[in-house]
Amino acid sequence: MTEHQTRVARYQEALAERGLAGALLLNAVDVFYLSGTGQNGALWVPAAGAPVLLVRKSFVRAKAEAGIPDVRPFPPSKELAATLGASGKVGVAFEAVPQGTLDFWRKVLPAAELVDGGPLLRELRQVKSEGELAVMREGARRMCGVFAELPSFLRAGMRELDLSAEVEYRLRKAGNEGSPRLRAFNAHFFVGLAVAGDGAAAPGAFDGPVVGAGLSAAYAGGASERVVRAGEPVLVDFTSVHGGYVVDMTRIAVVGSLAPELERAFQVARAIQDEVARNLRPGVPCVELWEHAKAMAEQAGLGDRFMGPPGDQARFVGHGVGLELDELPVLAPGFKATLRERMTIAIEPKFVFPGQGAVGIENTFVVTATGGEKLTAAMPDEVVRVPA
Repeated sequence: MTEHQTRVARYQEALAERGLAGALLLNAVDVFYLSGTGQNGALWVPAAGAPVLLVRKSFVRAKAEAGIPDVRPFPPSKELAATLGASGKVGVAFEAVPQGTLDFWRKVLPAAELVDGGPLLRELRQVKSEGELAVMREGARRMCGVFAELPSFLRAGMRELDLSAEVEYRLRKAGNEGSPRLRAFNAHFFVGLAVAGDGAAAPGAFDGPVVGAGLSAAYAGGASERVVRAGEPVLVDFTSVHGGYVVDMTRIAVVGSLAPELERAFQVARAIQDEVARNLRPGVPCVELWEHAKAMAEQAGLGDRFMGPPGDQARFVGHGVGLELDELPVLAPGFKATLRERMTIAIEPKFVFPGQGAVGIENTFVVTATGGEKLTAAMPDEVVRVPA
């Protein structure tokens, strides 16, 4: 049995437990997860029986890539009901599929009642297989290699944009597949951001602690044309996408030296990360890790700057990563679910000082019985220091 067939079998068990007749997977990430191909199509997974992948384009490539046996060309609309035989309650990821697409499938599958089935597969995807972890470890290795090159090109006087482009270029040369996918509606994230000084304190719509000013109001995030100055913190936050899987990582750099206040905040961020990582064990409630991280920030007198500028703070300290950048679980208030072994989580405690910049750390970890395994360990957590 292939890994994808194993995933399908687990998913079918979950569908049956929820009383669903099957699931119709329409968004590319979910289709890829269960079938092994990212080609344009629809995947029908009955609660019992063989799944069927219907492909619009490219059928030839999908047939070659898929990890499930039954791959067919997408039939005419009038034949879909007979082809799939779908009836009863059928799960669809409502949060990821446009209304017009749902209306189409409701029309062509009159015997099926489409219900929200998105959370079910997202729950299953939280726990990674050893094969998935191997892909993520390789992506992390390549990313750390690029970050290690920072001292060779970071200079005072260069624009944030030029710094970002240098990192992007090296990541691409290392095999980075592009911008990470996100689940959230209207959310987008470029490969990453390199921001310096007060440019790192610019507020923005993206749900993260550091957003950056970007180049226009249309894409209001990421690097700007602001110039990097000696003595200010440079926050380099990038993703690596390898084999479809996302690894997330942040390091702080400086040309010269940081102000004592920023050095101290950076060390607090590291302490928070290390404490959260030690507790990345099965059975630990996610909300407790958030509360502990927040308490540590407040005890250090930095609560109003934790995870964003005062009044514009993100309410999490870690998020799941995998095929999407914003996977479950989330280390956040109200998220009472408990950790499970082989979940992959990016921990990113950061502090933002308006007028000065942002400091912090981010690494991607795997939940294990003894605490978090750091995938991005090849690049030290220390501040990257470049002589002025």
